[in-house]
Amino acid sequence: MILSTEHRTLFHLPFMDWTKDEIGFLESLGDPYKIQCFLDSIIYNPDYKCRSPRWVIRKKSAHCFEGALFAAAALRFIGYKSLIVDMKAFNDDDHVIAVFKEDGFWGAVAKSNFTTLRYREPVYRSLRELIMSYFDFYFNIAGDKSLRSYSIPLNLEIFDSRKWTTTDDDLEYIGDKLEHIRHYPVVNKKMIKNLNKASDLMLKAGTLGSNEEGLFKPNI
Repeated sequence: MILSTEHRTLFHLPFMDWTKDEIGFLESLGDPYKIQCFLDSIIYNPDYKCRSPRWVIRKKSAHCFEGALFAAAALRFIGYKSLIVDMKAFNDDDHVIAVFKEDGFWGAVAKSNFTTLRYREPVYRSLRELIMSYFDFYFNIAGDKSLRSYSIPLNLEIFDSRKWTTTDDDLEYIGDKLEHIRHYPVVNKKMIKNLNKASDLMLKAGTLGSNEEGLFKPNI
């Protein structure tokens, strides 16, 4: 159920800066899947700089970090916590997702240049179980399965005083925080040695519609 505008204004400081049009737009994204559909509809941003959810709304463009921040803001707007999780990779881009819980089960909303690294239904009993649903689908353009670890969830409320949802400032400081919080490995050295490459068909499916400029170029 969507929280009332009055409730959001009283209890969620970042939303005090939303314009009337932005509030109307966010109210139209009434559940996590609608947030995902919006992220799927906008272009992938290949630039490194990280901009706010307001910028994403106005420019209709985002890379994975910007998409995760937007999703976290939109999720919070409709009553969830604003949680993001960092997924570290080897010889590939890291990935950031916004996570949420329904009846105790984890799901995720995400922007990615790969079709396989986006939405997850809230059916996972633990955060690790959710993260592992990405493992076989997390590969670079050479087909190497690259996911190595994931972070504890970061609650973006700690940045409310910096107005992270609407600021014009670069939000790379949030990335710096993600970099230094605890991460859990998902594979050991023996597992890594025995990993198979993603099939050509899976690679083709994963990069369907991708922005080539934004694809990581692995060291082969």
